[in-house]
Amino acid sequence: MAITDLPIFSMLRTKMNWNQERQKVLAENVANSDTPNFRQRDLVAPKFKESGLLVSRAVAPVVLATTEGTHIGGMSMTGTKFETERKGNYEIRPTGNSVNLEDEMMKVAANQMDYQAATALYSRSLGLLKTALGKR
Repeated sequence: MAITDLPIFSMLRTKMNWNQERQKVLAENVANSDTPNFRQRDLVAPKFKESGLLVSRAVAPVVLATTEGTHIGGMSMTGTKFETERKGNYEIRPTGNSVNLEDEMMKVAANQMDYQAATALYSRSLGLLKTALGKR
C-alpha cells in the first residue's frame, strides 16, 4: 500500500485542495466587489464517508454570457471538482452587488487558518510515519 492510499492523507489532500479552490472563489468575490449585479459565491465544504473517501456530487459547469462581441469571456470555476453555493444575502447594494468585503476577509482568514492546520497535520503525520520506519 502506498502512503498516498492511506485515508488520512487522502482526506487531508482533499481538504487542502478545497481550501485552495475556496481561496480562488473568495478572491474572485473580493475582485468583483464593485461589479454590478455580482452575487458572492462560496464552496460547499467537502463531506467524507467513514472510509475516508470523498462523497462525490455532480458539478455543472458555469458558462458566462456575453451580449456583445467586445466582452471579455472571463474565467470562472469551470475546473473545480467542488460544488459552489450562493447563500441568500440580505445586504444588497443598489447596484445589485451582494459582496460584503468584511465578511469576505473574515472568510479568507478562516480559510487560511484551516489550510495551515491541514498542512501542519499532514506534515506531522508524515513525521510519525518516518519515525515508525526509523528514518528520523
